[in-house]
Amino acid sequence: MTAHRVRKPYRLAVAIAATMLLIAACGSDDVPETDIPAPPPETESPAEEAAAPATTTEPSIEGTTVTLITHDSFNLSDGTLEEFTAQTGVTVELLEVGDAGTLVAEAILTKGAPLGDVLFGIDNTFLQRGLDAGIFERYESPALAGVPEDLQIDSRHRVTPVDYGDVCVNYWKDAVPWEPVTLDELTFPEFADQLVVQHPETSSPGLAFLLATIAAFGDGWELYWEDLRANGVTVTAGWEDAYYGEFISGGGERSMVVSYASSPPAEVIYADPPIDTAPTGVITESCYRQIEFAGILTGTDNEAGARALIDFMLSETWQNDVPLNMFVYPVIESATLPPEFVEHTAVPPHPLMLDPAEIEANRDTWTERWVEIVLR
Repeated sequence: MTAHRVRKPYRLAVAIAATMLLIAACGSDDVPETDIPAPPPETESPAEEAAAPATTTEPSIEGTTVTLITHDSFNLSDGTLEEFTAQTGVTVELLEVGDAGTLVAEAILTKGAPLGDVLFGIDNTFLQRGLDAGIFERYESPALAGVPEDLQIDSRHRVTPVDYGDVCVNYWKDAVPWEPVTLDELTFPEFADQLVVQHPETSSPGLAFLLATIAAFGDGWELYWEDLRANGVTVTAGWEDAYYGEFISGGGERSMVVSYASSPPAEVIYADPPIDTAPTGVITESCYRQIEFAGILTGTDNEAGARALIDFMLSETWQNDVPLNMFVYPVIESATLPPEFVEHTAVPPHPLMLDPAEIEANRDTWTERWVEIVLR
């Protein structure tokens, strides 16, 4: 066995540092300020109250437009955004600009003069890049009270978690010698020439799987990939080439593929003829959690409308709609999952994750080293 066989415990490393400075001021008679009784609150006479100016209120957002910048995999049911308009009077315009990496790069290039008001689709693999660039305004939605704390990884609330999914190794149940449960098994001779992965520089799930191996094996990740290469792993540029090309589901010969925990229910939903049992399984110990966030872009000219849209993203209307449209999980605890997700999805009990700051600091080094090992 090589050194990578020793598995490191999972941990979510989110560093939160806060420092407070307390300044105590004393009066001229050296009596501490905390000992001075507070004066009674001033009151106004009825005549003064009548003469007082009316309280300033926020301008109405009704009739305004919010532009939502997102990735090209964005999808909602007809009527979902119209429900937001019915509730607020705000119209949503969509601007799709590519994958998550392109989305973040475009927002950084247009910082201060953004192409839209809200960005949706930045995930924890690119999160730190967006935060470091200062492209988001701070906003803490009241609806966050219904979101588990482990999904709220930005303590300064520059971004809001909206959904999450898990990138995992999937396998075709009838084509494997046994149903694997660990990452180590992918290097066994019984699984030789059976795994297809995506290139981490050109594919989001490819990058997520690389990060999963780094989170699982620590310094031993390079040895692990050397073993995968020796065991016949093949690489494609993107997910579709892997899942619908090399993998059995698309007519290929490989029985294992890097995909998503939500792929088995998708196999059931889109099966023709219909089936009752998913033909694919998930190695839950291989799963890397991707959390998708939304944020208000710095320089928006409709911040009130943008806040309203963020709040709506955490409503049951939006949250109940995302599983069957984008095959991700809702973040609010009150959301209702479709029966296909309940019956056919394997939820990893301890998904792998890395600190976004660590990813940003090492992404290029890791991917370059991966190329040297796997594609040499």
